[in-house]
Amino acid sequence: MFTGIVTDVGRVRAVRDTNRDRRFEIETAFDLASLDLGASVSHAGCCLTVVETGEGWFAVEVSGETLSMTTLGDWHEGRRVNLERAARVGDELGGHIVSGHVDGVGEVLSVESEGGSHRVRIRAPRPLHRFIAPKGSITVEGVSLTVNEVEDDVFGVNLIPHTWDVTTLGEMKPGGRVNLEIDMLARYLARWRETA
Repeated sequence: MFTGIVTDVGRVRAVRDTNRDRRFEIETAFDLASLDLGASVSHAGCCLTVVETGEGWFAVEVSGETLSMTTLGDWHEGRRVNLERAARVGDELGGHIVSGHVDGVGEVLSVESEGGSHRVRIRAPRPLHRFIAPKGSITVEGVSLTVNEVEDDVFGVNLIPHTWDVTTLGEMKPGGRVNLEIDMLARYLARWRETA
């Protein structure tokens, strides 16, 4: 589990297709002495397992399913990536409860300055849009955000300067693709209504 609070912006240093999947090596400022093999790390909102560590980097392997259902299939050397280590019992829950299971890929429609902040509009894939509500939580590229407004399959978020500066969200442009994870509570409430 994660909180959607990015703790490092890493960089893809190598991409290699293997006979099983795709392997990414990620440069990071994490303390790798405390990052065990098998640890879960959120990469732009996608929970991946650490399979190797080196000096200033770690490696993960990604299945074809994950590559097809997220933006990870587009990753290349040099790409910057929002990273978050798994939450531990007793950690501050600064964002919201995030599973690291990307629900779909959204399309950035607009990015506009608004005072010192930025207002971003994103189109969610159908039927995922049904789970997004004003003032609810959503994870965009692994970052916990509050939904400002929803109109059909388009929702808006407001990014304060800190979030804009310390995550990769400041690199968003119209037409870009972003990983989305809906609020876990919305997912379970919808399922409950379907079966009730």
